Amino acid sequence: MKSLLRIFGFLLITVLIFSATKNEHPFYIPKHWPKPVYDFEANPINLQKFELGRTLFYDPDLSRDSTISCASCHLQYSAFTHIDHALSHGIDGKIGTRNSPVLINLAWQRSFHWDGGVGQLNKQAINPLTHAKEMDNSLEEILRRLNRSSFYRKRFYQGFGDSIITTDLLLKALANFTVGLVSAQSKYDQVQNHQAHFTEQEKAGYSLFKQYCVSCHQEPLFTRNDFKANGLPVNPKLMDYGRMDITNRHEDSLLFKIPTLRNIEFSFPYMHDGRFKLLKDVLAHYSVLHASSNLKSSELNKLNRPLTDHEQKDLIAFLKTLSDPQFLFNPLFKYPKNERNASFENK
Repeated sequence: MKSLLRIFGFLLITVLIFSATKNEHPFYIPKHWPKPVYDFEANPINLQKFELGRTLFYDPDLSRDSTISCASCHLQYSAFTHIDHALSHGIDGKIGTRNSPVLINLAWQRSFHWDGGVGQLNKQAINPLTHAKEMDNSLEEILRRLNRSSFYRKRFYQGFGDSIITTDLLLKALANFTVGLVSAQSKYDQVQNHQAHFTEQEKAGYSLFKQYCVSCHQEPLFTRNDFKANGLPVNPKLMDYGRMDITNRHEDSLLFKIPTLRNIEFSFPYMHDGRFKLLKDVLAHYSVLHASSNLKSSELNKLNRPLTDHEQKDLIAFLKTLSDPQFLFNPLFKYPKNERNASFENK
């Protein structure tokens, strides 16, 4: 009976969310959060652009052979990443060198990708659209396809006032969708807003988190716009040196972007190369760093002893309070049902 009530309550909340936001762009700034860094003046948001960006996000026709969409590596129910393999898979079954990052609260991020190689959300999509191991298309070909589509010409006119589709408008449309992916309705948020209470185990885990983890995973975003070494040696099969590949500075070797911990329960596998399948594997890794690795940033020196099994369970219990079902199942973010997608569904 309790399970049925929880399911009913969740469905009711989902309906209410959809009803309240169906005529508005879903982006919002949660209470007590910092000011976003995204330039909304350069790309004003509205519902028409959001829906256009959502359709593009799920459209495999943007890839070279019309088999891979953005959503192929960024699934909503896994916090907009993939969970069925360690490394991203692209066109022709090609395997990339990194685990795809989650797409959460992007309006507060100053850089994108694990190495920070892109500094603007409005430019971020260029890499996956054109990368040989991802969607492997050219911008010229994508624009050719879009401009011959009466569906897309109409939608771009509705959103931007121009039916001639350019690279700039394409990227802004995609950003209008991804900037709306705000996650701030977890149990943690409810506790902060005095709408819920932690269990004793969650409370103990939160205390451990504030003692050992918060330097890098700062509240309320549970990340920071920075790059750190997490004690992992280079993967000899990938030879990925992270930030150094962008800056060419030796001191940036093995620095990777600090990921958000929001919805971490559902965004496995973990680390830039997806080498850990379980949260307990991640905690086990960090728990022994004090004794062995020099490949770590100074923040990790705070964890100067092994965490007990009990402490690790407490910490995981807290991390699960960062799960946000309203985000993971929000119908506004799902595969759109419109005439465009109906056409490529039947190809």
